[in-house]
Amino acid sequence: MASNDIPFTKQMRKATQEIHSISDALVNAKLAFALSDNTVWAEGLIVFYEIFRFLEEAMVRLKDTSIGDYNRIDGLKRTESFQQDLEFFLGPKWTDSYIPRESVTKYLLHLINLEKENPILLIAYIYHLYMGLLSGGQILSKKRALIKKMSLNSSIKEGEAVTTFNDRSIASIKKDIVNITNKIAESLDNNTKQLILKESKMVFILNNTIISTVEGASKVLAKKVFVLIV
Repeated sequence: MASNDIPFTKQMRKATQEIHSISDALVNAKLAFALSDNTVWAEGLIVFYEIFRFLEEAMVRLKDTSIGDYNRIDGLKRTESFQQDLEFFLGPKWTDSYIPRESVTKYLLHLINLEKENPILLIAYIYHLYMGLLSGGQILSKKRALIKKMSLNSSIKEGEAVTTFNDRSIASIKKDIVNITNKIAESLDNNTKQLILKESKMVFILNNTIISTVEGASKVLAKKVFVLIV
């Protein structure tokens, strides 16, 4: 089957299979810890907060371009939800002493450069990061529901705004992301598509650098890389 016959989002997933497996190992490890350790969960939130905020602000800045098409997805944006959760875990004045860690700053500088030089490549970050959050949200909501069932803690839902989608189903939001991404790809030349596929790998490389700074993640990464090498 010619690549033009394969949905572009499927090509994006295929291009990132190997590096994605490393991210999965890290995220799954963090998810397991986060279910019982709010500190780990809050740390995971804070490393991704700036990234999602940048992408959502970029969607607005680029509203008259293809990137702006993602603004049409109801329930997609998560910046306020991140802020709500971080305030719950870290207190209302958490921003007073907040300084983004070096890995997050480098990630942001890369995104800033992309927006300046070739903004269409931000599609790679929007697609992979939101699909990852939505998929992780499904897993987390099921595990949180199980914990709530076994616990008398009535406030179990507090601090879960990022993974809570009240007005729409997660499946419908994911479908919108896929459809819009594939629709945009139809208007792109092959060279641009290849650049997006290449940038898709960078998404996971950069994700891994910030996830690795979360407590306990470095050991998981080292073990996974060792297995891949062997």
